[in-house]
Amino acid sequence: MIKVLVIDDEPRLIRTLGINLQARGYLMIAAATGAEGLEMAAKKLPDLVVVDLGLPDMGGIEVIESLRRWSKVPILVLSGRSDAVYKVEALNRGADDYVTKPFNIEEFFARISAVTRRTETALSDPIVLIGKWRVDLANKDILDVTGTTSQHLTPTEWQVLEILIQNSGKLVTKKKLLQDIWGHGFEKEQGYLRLYISQLRQKLEPNPASPEYLLTEAGMGYRFRHD
Repeated sequence: MIKVLVIDDEPRLIRTLGINLQARGYLMIAAATGAEGLEMAAKKLPDLVVVDLGLPDMGGIEVIESLRRWSKVPILVLSGRSDAVYKVEALNRGADDYVTKPFNIEEFFARISAVTRRTETALSDPIVLIGKWRVDLANKDILDVTGTTSQHLTPTEWQVLEILIQNSGKLVTKKKLLQDIWGHGFEKEQGYLRLYISQLRQKLEPNPASPEYLLTEAGMGYRFRHD
């Protein structure tokens, strides 16, 4: 059964979607706030997330960005904001489709089918082990496996680590890292990468001088090796 997480604070909409999703063989999980939705996404690992942009505790864009730090789950925005600027921003930040309220229920399910067909639905676990460290990508914190010691990363170190983990096992070129983090025009600033990779190894690798997880591919880029 396909699990659909709906993050919306409108009780009537939740009831309507719940009835229609169940009738079509889906299992719905509901969350009324962004924080609750992110927690449910990490715990329940849904196959699809439907999110409103206007949530009581945070913006839907923030929810999308938080999910995209660790997950490739299909995301469908369901919002009363019809201006094109909202649609473009949501899609640029990681949403896969955008439906404007009020909506036709048949169109809504057609969009769900299309999104789940063309999108990689498997979720990775937001918890990644690196040596003795338990890295929580959903909540952006790092504790040792005993839960007694924490490790602090700077915002840029988090960005580098997230990109490498999202591409676990794959080569990530220096050019891609530089463009994704610092933008176009920084492709030749490889010293930035060496600095932040070195800092991450000092903080996370069991033996920074002989890294086991944050690997260098000489002349090309870096690779994250998962246990």
